Amino acid sequence: MAHSGNLLRDNRKTRWIMLLIISFVMFAAYIASDNIFSVETTLMDPAGYGITQVEYDNLAGAYSIFNVYLLMLIFGGLILDKMGIRFTGIMSCLLMVVGIGMLTWSLFDLRSLAGSDAVTGTVNFLGARLRTPVFWAVIGIGVYGVGAEIAGITATKAIAKWFIGYEMALAMGLQLALARLGTGIAYGATPVIVDLAGGNVGIAVLIGLVLLCAGLVAFLFYSVFDRKLDRQIAEAGVADNTASEEDEFHFRDTVQVIRNPAFWMIAFLCLLFYAAVNPFLKYSTGMMTAKFGVSDTLAGLFPLILPMGCIVLTPLFGRIYDKKGHGADLMIFGAFLITAVHLLFSAPFITSKWIALILMAFLGVGYAMLPSAMWPSIAKIMPAKLLGTTMALTFYIQNIGFIFVPKAIGAIKEATNDNYTYVMLFFAGLGIVAILLAFSVKLLDKRKNYGLQEPNIKE
Repeated sequence: MAHSGNLLRDNRKTRWIMLLIISFVMFAAYIASDNIFSVETTLMDPAGYGITQVEYDNLAGAYSIFNVYLLMLIFGGLILDKMGIRFTGIMSCLLMVVGIGMLTWSLFDLRSLAGSDAVTGTVNFLGARLRTPVFWAVIGIGVYGVGAEIAGITATKAIAKWFIGYEMALAMGLQLALARLGTGIAYGATPVIVDLAGGNVGIAVLIGLVLLCAGLVAFLFYSVFDRKLDRQIAEAGVADNTASEEDEFHFRDTVQVIRNPAFWMIAFLCLLFYAAVNPFLKYSTGMMTAKFGVSDTLAGLFPLILPMGCIVLTPLFGRIYDKKGHGADLMIFGAFLITAVHLLFSAPFITSKWIALILMAFLGVGYAMLPSAMWPSIAKIMPAKLLGTTMALTFYIQNIGFIFVPKAIGAIKEATNDNYTYVMLFFAGLGIVAILLAFSVKLLDKRKNYGLQEPNIKE
């Protein structure tokens, strides 16, 4: 990669401001995504929303329904590589606003039915019988999920564009950290907000909707600078896989992605890792109340530990990767940590809330370590023109886990009478396979020389 020295991204202050804007969009997205799952007991209270276990499992898996069944993520990646960051980013922000708007309306509708004799219809959705407002909530989360996942791949490509040859892993780590701050705030603050609102979950979701609207405005501001950078790159003729005609994206180039064995290994590592963490968070508040005997409000604070640790550690691990390398090693150690934590959570004799607190902290370390190396590594194994498609395929495979893991957890809970020992053993099993895949990535890197163990910053 060649530097012209006069591009907007060569100005440290400018590129970090762009990162801040991108991160704010994802921060808002994570808040809107996770807030309802921090009040599981409130939603499932028969005297309140009366969400059944089947309905909750469908809400937990709704994020990925369109991404997986309708291949929307694949189309999103193709649109990103063909239409560019600005078009795709605005589109994804609009989808998130529409989706969370539908969820907000559905929750207020359900709230109005609480305690009344009003009869609401039901919809058979993918084999599950859902009340009509719950069905529309599921659809809303699904629409939001399309926008959020496309926003995620757009953010990754935008960071790669602004930080190519600079602190890429650190920048990606900081973006992940700020996004997970959104998760932390969602889990920590939502129970308090809902309590202050007299049990009205819709108020908390409405706050997320307002933040998403602010994120849309922020991205429009970013687009002005992105357009200027594109113009500078074209004028300077900088060879960074973003401007020259021979590097223009063509749909046939996607064959390069699916024929790359490293892509498949990292993609399935991504599926297993996030399936072992993100769905766990959606059920963790129930586990904290059932197994560790904490209150509903305190249960929402336990998952807060995980993203808060990521805020510090993800940029730290990214910086290590930038300066020292060892990307494959970071993935291996991260997989080891999450597996060990889930195994300890499964132990029936561990019932102390203080030990649960410590385990959540260690899970946060693993949650920061593996992604801080995984996402920059994808940027190493694929050319920039295919990064959007590569990320879309990776996120698509990841979303398969987001759909089926909640269904598996629901089946395990039903079969074992809500015994969280078996639930945590299931998560640990995902972690064990992730460890094997991480080792495989390191071995393949030695053969193919992708440079995953080498520093990102070139002197």
